[in-house]
Amino acid sequence: MLVGLWLFACTLAQAQVPVHRAEVLASYPHDPNAFTQGLTIHDGLLYEGTGRNGESSLRLVDLETGEVQRRQNLPQRYFGEGITVLGDKVYQLTWQSHVGFVYALEDFKQLQSFFLPGEGWGVTHDGTSLIVSDGTAMLRFLDPETLRETHRVAVTEDGLPLTRLNELEYIDGEVWANVWYTDTLVRIDPQTGKVKSKVDLSGLHPERGNDDVLNGIAWDAEAQRLFVTGKLWSHLYEIRVSE
Repeated sequence: MLVGLWLFACTLAQAQVPVHRAEVLASYPHDPNAFTQGLTIHDGLLYEGTGRNGESSLRLVDLETGEVQRRQNLPQRYFGEGITVLGDKVYQLTWQSHVGFVYALEDFKQLQSFFLPGEGWGVTHDGTSLIVSDGTAMLRFLDPETLRETHRVAVTEDGLPLTRLNELEYIDGEVWANVWYTDTLVRIDPQTGKVKSKVDLSGLHPERGNDDVLNGIAWDAEAQRLFVTGKLWSHLYEIRVSE
């Protein structure tokens, strides 16, 4: 029996995914009143989605100063969640209203709304499909034109379901996700759902309250720069992840 337990423990130890550390390269001002739910960079410009009823918005933000250059507020009844930019459109989720919004990128004019089954947490895209998290271990793939689900993938870490996947970003063929109420990013294979590795960001922003959690990943593919922030954080950080 003891030998069996020892072998089981060894198997678990060997199965654990790699954990990377991160180096802070620079920090930038961030609106400390922004309850960050989505973050993305498109053509070198920073876009942010914020949450809370009565405070939810879609924003174009100046990276260097943190100033909001354009803003579209959501109606009081909606709690804004993740955002992503695909082509000339911005997609934004809401939390429990089963509604998503599509905006024109150039002026944030709302083009349409759509039905979203389940909760809305994070959203990104792989160039072909929208990829949505809903607080469960599932990643749902939506057709960006019909906004209907085409398929889904269960996310696992060491063979176990990984829930509370929050803000998402697609980086070099992987889905990166914040795990709610942790200081960890996970790097997911979108084909299998397996967590390939994790990024430990503990200590990045130590002075915070219960809701001021890490949430927000933005990848500038052209400049190969990675940014992270959190809900109600006063700074946004450019980081480099060790391999």
